[in-house]
Amino acid sequence: MFDDKFVWGVASSAYQVEGTDPDDGRGKTVWDTFTEQGRIFQNQNAYTSCDNMHHYKDDYALMKNLGIKAYRFSLNWARILPEGTGRVNEKAVSMYRDMILTMKENGITPYITLFHWEFPQALQEKGGWLNEEVVDWFGEYAKVVAENFSDICEDFITINEPQCVVGLGHLSGVHAPGLKLSVPETFQIAHNLLKAHGQAVINLRKYAKQKIRIGFAPTGGVAYPYTDSAEDIEAARKVYFGFYNPMDNWTWNISWFSDPVFLGHYPKEGLEKFKEYLPEITEADMQLIHQPLDFMGQNIYNGYYVRQGADGEPEFVDREPGFPKTACNWPVTPKAFYYGIKFLTERYQLPLYITENGMSCHDNVSFDGRVHDNDRITFLDSYIGAMQRAYDEGVDIRGYFQWTFLDNFEWSEGYKERFGMIYVDFMTQRRIVKDSAFWYQDVIKTNGGNLSMNQTTKEILFLDPVCTHNIWGGTRLREDFHYPVEGDDLGECWGISAHPNGDGTLRDCGFSGMKLSELWKKHPEVFGNVDSDRFPLLIKIIDAKDDLSIQVHPDDDYAKVHENGSLGKTECWYILDCKENATIVIGHNAGTKEELSRMIHEGKWSEFIREIPIKKGDFLQIDPGTVHAIKGGTLILETQQNSDITYRVYDYGRLSNGKPRELHIDKSIDVITVPAKSVADSVKSVADLPVNTLNELYVCKYFHIYKIEVSGKMTFEQNAPFMNMTVTEGNGIVNGQPVKKGDHFILPNGFGNVELQGRMQIIASTI
Repeated sequence: MFDDKFVWGVASSAYQVEGTDPDDGRGKTVWDTFTEQGRIFQNQNAYTSCDNMHHYKDDYALMKNLGIKAYRFSLNWARILPEGTGRVNEKAVSMYRDMILTMKENGITPYITLFHWEFPQALQEKGGWLNEEVVDWFGEYAKVVAENFSDICEDFITINEPQCVVGLGHLSGVHAPGLKLSVPETFQIAHNLLKAHGQAVINLRKYAKQKIRIGFAPTGGVAYPYTDSAEDIEAARKVYFGFYNPMDNWTWNISWFSDPVFLGHYPKEGLEKFKEYLPEITEADMQLIHQPLDFMGQNIYNGYYVRQGADGEPEFVDREPGFPKTACNWPVTPKAFYYGIKFLTERYQLPLYITENGMSCHDNVSFDGRVHDNDRITFLDSYIGAMQRAYDEGVDIRGYFQWTFLDNFEWSEGYKERFGMIYVDFMTQRRIVKDSAFWYQDVIKTNGGNLSMNQTTKEILFLDPVCTHNIWGGTRLREDFHYPVEGDDLGECWGISAHPNGDGTLRDCGFSGMKLSELWKKHPEVFGNVDSDRFPLLIKIIDAKDDLSIQVHPDDDYAKVHENGSLGKTECWYILDCKENATIVIGHNAGTKEELSRMIHEGKWSEFIREIPIKKGDFLQIDPGTVHAIKGGTLILETQQNSDITYRVYDYGRLSNGKPRELHIDKSIDVITVPAKSVADSVKSVADLPVNTLNELYVCKYFHIYKIEVSGKMTFEQNAPFMNMTVTEGNGIVNGQPVKKGDHFILPNGFGNVELQGRMQIIASTI
């Protein structure tokens, strides 16, 4: 989790939220002109938007009630300086000062961004960013900001997303001022912008009324590795800071805009690639750009796969079909968030603030009057969790600003996209707190303690079973249960197992690909932090085409001494199917140890072995020391201790690979219980139990066994450390997950309400 100094905030920009007023005295921006030209979705505009300039007191009170600690917002350059330079609009100064003071009264730390694209139209008509005088214009604006706000604000950011300003505003023309300039002209604009940043830093510090902190907030998609191999990581890093974009999209670049600011030079690779397009770049220019900064900001929303190709060079990898997307079709890539944070801090060695991150959702007011934006919660949980991963690894990340607090004017998309945690009815200015805002409130309150990565998983843990070939095995594991294993000697399916001889693999969950034994060791909280050095149970389906050997298992004490610290083996069987008039071996007929030894050594098997009749739906408990064997034609589900210690007493003289299988006569005689438990105490019918009920079959110190017959719908509370479940017949749904015959899964600790529906039989177990 994050420490108490971590900054939790939200972010916005002036033009997107403020609105206007006939008497506000502000000047026109390039975005006003852009909207007047009809270049916004459905000819929408920001003249009212969220009307934050008239509602900020209520909005900041709402922030306070939701626990927001910091607010990154921008000042509108054209509101403060209506002509871009010269005359100061005192109404704007007064409004912004009151905004800042109101924030602070509500316990909210202000972070001022000088420029979030509110470029004065008056200066655009003088050439805008292409005019080198913009360096002085922006410097004058920074001086006014410092003189009027640095006494009540300590944190400043010069420019937001220069890549967008240059690329979207002046190369593709999809943002204001909507120009499509030549490539050399865009490089001149980029250079002027970076120099303007440097001049702003100088003037902010020169005219500040107290010690202030200054940063810079670029953006860019993250090249992140397709796998976590060292080769793919290096390939992604190379692309992230490299120059792989075509010239008509060159501005989506990290190092061209960040290296000069943070390192004091343009990257050599870029200087070589772009040399025919570049303006004159002097040493004085670089000294101006490279001003000392206190932190770096970065706006990160998504990324793209990169891996090392066969030739050793990076190659781009397409996203798999069905890759998750936001409402505005941006990919959901939390792994890119982690790697972006890592790559940036490794290269630039400054404290990092995530100055924007969030998503657009298809938010609607529900029938209950609320806005249930679960997709946003899932998105933020995964991204902030990825940020915590980097933080836990020692990355110097100081704060996170969620984009955004209020639904607002989303630039050229108008009001089509809703990024806010607060729903805004733009016709009435009504605010509705979305579910995500309450969730984020808990993130702040707990410093990330409520993130899913810090909680016991609530996912169903599905396992791919391990099937074994046995001399007595058949084909029903493939034919009846559809396990993808070839052969006509499939004896056992180790459905839920962490044993070395059959360690199951997790699938379809956050731990996919991990072995169950690994999950047990690395995430004991998933299993209720049970005090055991190994997963305690083992669940099998056994198909006996032929008779199994006559065998017995030791208890824990005997196994510990004689089997290198292994557990003993207490088990139980549920008869899934059997032949008509079937029998099974349970117990023996010896009255004393001496008689037992004589029968075994003399091979008096017909006198020794006790067979009892069984039918489908019977349940048998087999304690250590119990002689037992499954007869051919029987299909069972076995629940046992996590042990594979079996002593064979008799194997009908069968050969395996031309040799008799090993018998364990002396150990068997040591552990067999004399006299045997009665037949009545060994088997009971559980075929006809109440439906839609968690029916307890057996309880001992090692396990609890249950049978569930689902017919329609049922629920129960999973409050055990964990619960193993195997679908033995039919199909249905468990908490939204389709399941079918042969599926094995674990309900983790704290799973809570279990919702089942369909027509199916489940055998469940826990400790």
